[in-house]
Amino acid sequence: MERDNKMRKASVNCQTKETKIDISLNVDGKGKYNISSPIAFLSHMLESFAKHGLFDISLKAEGDMQVDQHHTVEDCGIILGMVFNKALGSKKGINRAGYFVFPMDDALASVSVDLSGRPFLIYNVQFTRHFCGDFDTDLLKDFFQGFAVNLKANIAIQLLYGKNDHHKIEAIFKALGKAMKMACSIDPRLGENILSTKGRL
Repeated sequence: MERDNKMRKASVNCQTKETKIDISLNVDGKGKYNISSPIAFLSHMLESFAKHGLFDISLKAEGDMQVDQHHTVEDCGIILGMVFNKALGSKKGINRAGYFVFPMDDALASVSVDLSGRPFLIYNVQFTRHFCGDFDTDLLKDFFQGFAVNLKANIAIQLLYGKNDHHKIEAIFKALGKAMKMACSIDPRLGENILSTKGRL
C-alpha cells in the first residue's frame, strides 16, 4: 500500500486465495479510468463512478468466478474504500460531507456521504431482477458495505424511484461519484484544519 504525500494519490495491492486486486487512485484527477474486472457490468459502473467524481482510477480485479461473483464484488468495494481512505490521509481541509440526487431516465437515486471515521451504511434499494447484465444485484449491498467500512464513512443510499434496474444502479454509482467529489473537495477556508469539533476524523 503506497501513498503520495504531495498529492492525494494512493495505490493498494491485495491478494487472497479468492481474489487479486490492484488499484491506484488520484483523488484530484480528471475522471480518467482503466477498469478491468471479470464482471463487465461492475466495470461499467466503476467507470461511471470515476467519470462523474473526476477521480483517476486504475483497477484490475481477478476472482474465483467459478464459485460465484461474491468475493470479487465485495473485495472491489473493500479495496476501493481502502484506497480512498489512504489517499485522503488526515482529511485536513476537506468538506467531509457530500450528497447528490442523480436522475437516470426513469430512475432517481440519492447518495449522501460523511467521511466521519464512523462507518455506517443505509441502503434502501430494491430490484426487480436477480441479474442486471452479468451482475448479481444481490451483491450490490455487499459492495457498498465493504466500501463504507473501509472508507470509514457514513453512507446513505436511497433509490427514490425507478423501473429499469440498469438505470437504478447507474444512477446510484453516478450519485456516489458526485457525492464523493463534494466530500473529498478542499475548502481553502479550512486551511490545515479538520471539519470536526473533535479535531479529528
